[in-house]
Amino acid sequence: MKYLFSSIFLLLTIYCSAQPAIIKHDPLIKNMVDEVSSKNIEANVRKLVTFQTRHSLSDTLSTTTGIGAARNWIRSEMERYSKESGGRLKAEFDVFTQPADGRRITSPAIMKNVLGILPGTDPLDDRVFIVSGHYDSRATDVNDPKVFAPGANDDASGTSAVMELARVMSKHRFNCTIIFVAMVAEEQGLYGAANLAKRAKELKWNIAGMITNDIIGNSYGVETGLKDNKSVRIFSEGVSVVETPAEAAVRTSTGSENDGRARQFARYLKEVGERYVEQLDVKLIYRRDRYLRGGDHTPFSQAGFAGVRVTEMNENFDRQHQTVRKENGVDYGDLPDFVDYDYTQKVARMNLASLANLALSPREPENVGVVTTQLTNKTVLKWEKPKGEIPAGYYVVMRETSSATWEKKFFITGTTASFNYSKDNYYFGVQSVDTEGHESLVVIPKAVR
Repeated sequence: MKYLFSSIFLLLTIYCSAQPAIIKHDPLIKNMVDEVSSKNIEANVRKLVTFQTRHSLSDTLSTTTGIGAARNWIRSEMERYSKESGGRLKAEFDVFTQPADGRRITSPAIMKNVLGILPGTDPLDDRVFIVSGHYDSRATDVNDPKVFAPGANDDASGTSAVMELARVMSKHRFNCTIIFVAMVAEEQGLYGAANLAKRAKELKWNIAGMITNDIIGNSYGVETGLKDNKSVRIFSEGVSVVETPAEAAVRTSTGSENDGRARQFARYLKEVGERYVEQLDVKLIYRRDRYLRGGDHTPFSQAGFAGVRVTEMNENFDRQHQTVRKENGVDYGDLPDFVDYDYTQKVARMNLASLANLALSPREPENVGVVTTQLTNKTVLKWEKPKGEIPAGYYVVMRETSSATWEKKFFITGTTASFNYSKDNYYFGVQSVDTEGHESLVVIPKAVR
């Protein structure tokens, strides 16, 4: 299917077979982005708060309170989206028994992640993208399963955003699979994410990227006095914990410690998110997570997948992990009236634009390499097309070694390219692109002869 596009031309100095790169705006993605509703996100947050507590060890039998009622409602909403999508979205529980840990799990407990699985339409494309928020909540005492724990921002905001993505995106078809997840037991030790990561590993899912949206609804930092409804942070690791000694040796010799798969995924979210969402400034944070802290992407990172965390720019700790109360004129507690729903909508739209662009894109080029048969100040790249697929072309991306993001983009129709830029002074990458302008993730070249 062809679309009309508005295009931004990047004026670049091109060599050899490279051509001016054209960055296209897909009206289908733009329409999906516009459909993401702040009112729906707010309604979802307020509904989740009505369950009084979503503590992972709270009531599972009531139809109105506790984690059981919450997860049943989330699944029923996923099933409603499924009907609206003609049955393509598959709603299910990811059920597991979490053993007692002597810390935050006092006795074995049956727990359930809620999944909305949107299968891809291309049988050759086995890529899987996961986008999540965690639906459990807590108050000051993490082991109190009965106290009122509204968890509006942490993390009904992320869960509600993911639900809204499922509602909008399930109406459309994508090359590869997208899984929308409401995770359980994040506050107890990332147990829901750990179970799903283990399942993905055992079933050999090709997870090309995993996003957790955790605490994405606050735009005012009380301690700093900053009001910022434009900025959002994406945390990503540079070096994978499953890196082998041989891979570490290559990384050391090529200086590619800032080019791990998670870091490339984060760069992609920034580039495409800012392309489609106005008044958005994505901040790339070069840590797996906040200082000495973790989130639901962590078990995926530990399993070798490209996991990243999306979080508001300024956290408000008067709201986070606090029992609802008022002390010395200060309101404490994570209540829905304190969430900025227009800001949350903006973050959700960034997620959607990036995931849609990726899931519509061709698969990544294969065997990407920098040719090193001779000492030269030129850079020669070569690669192979994805198996069973012929992209419209490829983008070779380039940046200075001190730059956080790709600075130049060259369009190539073949599978080789030569540039009058030294590989000593710049980093290069290659991504596939289709006729509509949907780019794959960037592949960092290896040294080849």
